[in-house]
Amino acid sequence: MRLLRSTDLALRVLMRLAVVADATPTTRQVAADMEVPYTHAAKVVAELQHLGLVDARRGRGGGLALTERGRTASVGAVVRTFEGDGDVVDCEGTQGTPACPLRSGCRLRGALRGAQEAFFAALDSVTIGELVADPTGPLLLGISRRPGLD
Repeated sequence: MRLLRSTDLALRVLMRLAVVADATPTTRQVAADMEVPYTHAAKVVAELQHLGLVDARRGRGGGLALTERGRTASVGAVVRTFEGDGDVVDCEGTQGTPACPLRSGCRLRGALRGAQEAFFAALDSVTIGELVADPTGPLLLGISRRPGLD
């Protein structure tokens, strides 16, 4: 399964914020650290804030901070939220493609749904806080201290 860019970025933003508890980087700084367009980062941060995983404050002294809910959030829950609950394949033809002629008797859709649920279930027991244990945490700190990104 391949994650959407926004899902990948959401997880990386949460991980980045989990290791900088004493600092409040801006969305622009996080976008630069992650080497993604600011507009894409801003959309993801807005959704993370809406979910209560990130606290975002504007103005002087503002920035981003991971909430306690964000630190203990299940990776599976975050991925489900950003990926949505749609099927892996579009058997019904809802995305501008013709409906599959095998849909009434095909077992592939059910098998793929089971695989998708197993994928999510494997991530359910992992928290954002656990993702930043060594060696990941120090690597994330190194990213935020790269020259020219201040």
